Amino acid sequence: MTDPRDDLLRLDNQLCFALVTAARNVVALYRPVLEPLGLTHPQYLVMLALWERDPRSLGELAEEIALEPATASPLVKRLEAQGLVARARRAGDERRLDIVLTDAGRVLRERALDVPGQIMARTGQSADDLARIRDALAPFSGARDDVRRPRR
Repeated sequence: MTDPRDDLLRLDNQLCFALVTAARNVVALYRPVLEPLGLTHPQYLVMLALWERDPRSLGELAEEIALEPATASPLVKRLEAQGLVARARRAGDERRLDIVLTDAGRVLRERALDVPGQIMARTGQSADDLARIRDALAPFSGARDDVRRPRR
């Protein structure tokens, strides 16, 4: 007789496996949509954050897109090399370096307005469907303290 708990260890029953597989597949969906914009998926996340609000320090930007500053820094450098962002000393605090959009970065936003529609078309999901999926993932986003710390 098998232990009924054995089913709990099946790969297909693991939340972690479902999430990592879904994440990989979603990023793959974005790749051909972002390629004409000259952006990778992580660079797109940086640009989204800056389109919402700029300037931002590297630390603020990294926190917004859930990356370590050491990981976000090379992304910003590549975007800077593409002429989409620039680094500027913060007025009133010369020690602080802000990431700011360039004119080219602002223009790219207009082209990026088509990205969500293309993703909806590729997935066959409506904006409402995708919002429901996104909202269902909120408990796992790390935004809540109880997700970061094990429960006792």
